[in-house]
Amino acid sequence: MKKILLLFCLTVSMGCLAQTTETEDKEAILSVMKMQEEAWSNNDLEGFMQGYWKSDSLKFYGRNGLTKGWQQTLDNYKKGYPTKEHSGTLTFKVNDISKIDDGSYWVMGEYFLKRSVGDANGVFLIIFKKINGEWKIVADMSC
Repeated sequence: MKKILLLFCLTVSMGCLAQTTETEDKEAILSVMKMQEEAWSNNDLEGFMQGYWKSDSLKFYGRNGLTKGWQQTLDNYKKGYPTKEHSGTLTFKVNDISKIDDGSYWVMGEYFLKRSVGDANGVFLIIFKKINGEWKIVADMSC
């Protein structure tokens, strides 16, 4: 009986250690977005894309319609923002982060591109999912 009780306590305590709080999840998501701001602002589009799920199932919805896949999304960014003058300096303003379920959140906010070729601003709704222990964007709607 003592062995069963000990095994039960150990299992429960390990389960608690593996879980994160919503505050920790939100901080980790904001950290990914901060990394993206920095990479984009250095015209490092591949670095920016590290925040996205590297999968053909990634979805991006913007002014030009639906794009499917990580590589196609990167190719579109490279075409639309070929130089530092076009990518400029990116700043996010996060207006809401809400838990969808365990391991996924939506983030609503605004983006601001300060650029010598003309500023660009808009809104976004992105969905983060925890995949293999890392927070990744699995869907992005920006306009």
